[in-house]
Amino acid sequence: MEFQLMFSAFQAQAAHARWPQQRQLHECLRQGIRSGTLASGARLPASRALAAELGVARNSVLYAYEQLASEGFILANRRGSVVAPLAGRLAAAEQPRQDAPAPRASLSRRAQNMPALPGSETAAAFAPGVPALGEFPVLRWRRTLDKAWASLRPAELNYADPAGEPALREAIAGHLRVARGALVEAAQVFITDGTQGSLDLAARAFADAGDKVWMENPGYQGAVAAFRAAQLKTVGIVVDAEGMAPTASDWLRQRPRLIYTTPSHQYPVGSVLSLARRLALIDGARQAGALVIEDDYDSEFRHDGPPMACMQGLAPDAPVVYLGTFSKTFFPGLRIGFMVVPTALAPALALLLDRAAPRGRTAEQRALAEFIVSGQFALHLRRMRRLYRQRRDALVAALAQHLGDVASVHGGTAGMHLALRLHDGAADDVALSARLMAQHGIMAPALSLHAVGLRAQPWRGFLLGYAQVPVEAMEPLVKKLAGVVSAAG
Repeated sequence: MEFQLMFSAFQAQAAHARWPQQRQLHECLRQGIRSGTLASGARLPASRALAAELGVARNSVLYAYEQLASEGFILANRRGSVVAPLAGRLAAAEQPRQDAPAPRASLSRRAQNMPALPGSETAAAFAPGVPALGEFPVLRWRRTLDKAWASLRPAELNYADPAGEPALREAIAGHLRVARGALVEAAQVFITDGTQGSLDLAARAFADAGDKVWMENPGYQGAVAAFRAAQLKTVGIVVDAEGMAPTASDWLRQRPRLIYTTPSHQYPVGSVLSLARRLALIDGARQAGALVIEDDYDSEFRHDGPPMACMQGLAPDAPVVYLGTFSKTFFPGLRIGFMVVPTALAPALALLLDRAAPRGRTAEQRALAEFIVSGQFALHLRRMRRLYRQRRDALVAALAQHLGDVASVHGGTAGMHLALRLHDGAADDVALSARLMAQHGIMAPALSLHAVGLRAQPWRGFLLGYAQVPVEAMEPLVKKLAGVVSAAG
C-alpha cells in the first residue's frame, strides 16, 4: 500500500497544529485505522521501509508503531505489525449510549410546524398563481435586459441601494398612481424579492414577537408562514361575500398590530372587499394603532367592471403597507416585488435596510423600469387581460355544465383563479384534491386547508387557477374533476 499520499494529505490538513514529525505520523496512521482506510488485518510496512518511503527518521516510525500498539490499534508479532480487528468495537463506540440524549438530527419544532407555502409554482393543470408563461414576450424582454447590462459601469456591479434601483422605484410609483389610484412617491417604494420577501420584512419591521396579526379566514398560507416565523400570533377573521368581516368584539378583545388582507381578490375564495369595509378597516386601524398590509397580488387582471382603487389611495396617509409583485404579471422566476409604506415610515425602513439588507440585481431592475416606462408593460397587461378573461369564461361555463348542481363558483370577477365551493359542507375536499392529483395530475388545492387561526371556516371545495390552462383544455379537465367529485357521492 502506498503511504506517501496519505501522509502528505494528512500533513496539509494538520499543518496548523505544528506537531513534531513522530506525532504527525502517529496521528495519520491512527486516523487511517479509525476511518477504515487501513482495514483490520492490513499489514504495515517494516519500520525501516516506511521511514525510507516517507523520508522520515526511523525513530519516528518506531515511536508511531509503539504508540498505536499501546492504544490497541495495531498488533505486533514475529511477522511485523498488523491493524487490529477494530471494526466492531469502533462501530459500537460510535453508537450513542442508552442513557445519553440523541444528537439533534432534525429541524427545530418551530420549523417543523411551519406551514408549506402554496404549492403554486408548478405546471400541473389548475395550479393557482401560475401565469401564462408561454405568452410572455421573451425576445422583447431579452433586448431590454441586454440594453440594461450594456449600460452598467463596473462600479454598478457592486451592492446596490438596499431600497432598490431608483429608476424602478420611480417607474412603480408612476404606474401605481395611474393604474391603482395610489397616493405614492418613489421614496415610499421599496424593492423586495417578491411577496413572500415583503411579508417577511413587514412582519419583522412593523411588529414584535407576540403581537397579534389579523388574517382572513380562510387565508393565504404564505402569510401564515411569514407571521409564524416572526413569532406573531395569527387571529383568523371570517370572510364572507364582501370580504374580511371583523366584529366589534374583535376590535375590543383581539386588538391587532397588523391586519393582513387581499381586498381586490381575496385569496383563496375571491371575494372583493367592499368600499364600506375598506374605509372601516382603515379607520379601525388608525384607532388601534395598527397597520393594514394590503396584498394586491393579482389586481391587474380585473375581468368584470371597472378597476377598483387600492386601499392605500383611499385616504391621505392611510395606515396601509401596500404589497405588489411581478411574479403574476411577468413570471415567477423574476423574483421582484415591492412594498409601499406610509410616508412617515419610509426613512426608518430605509435605515433598517441599509443596515441589514445589501441588494443587487441592478440590471434586472433597470430593465424592468424601462419595460414599464416604455409602455411595453401596459401592452403586455392588456394582452393578458383578454387571454385570462377568455380562459375564465371557458372554465366557468364548463363548471356550470358539469358541476353546477353540486358546487358554485366564487371570485371569478378578477385575478387568475376562482374558488369552486361544494354545496356539501361536510365534503372531504382534502381527499378529493389528493385523488385529482394522483389520478389525473390536476392540482386543485382544498379550500379547507386555508383555515387560519382557531376559528372554524365553512369553505369546502377547490382553488382553481386558470391562467395557464388553454381554452380547449378546460372542459376535458372539468369533466375529470366532476368524475372524481361524483364518484365520492
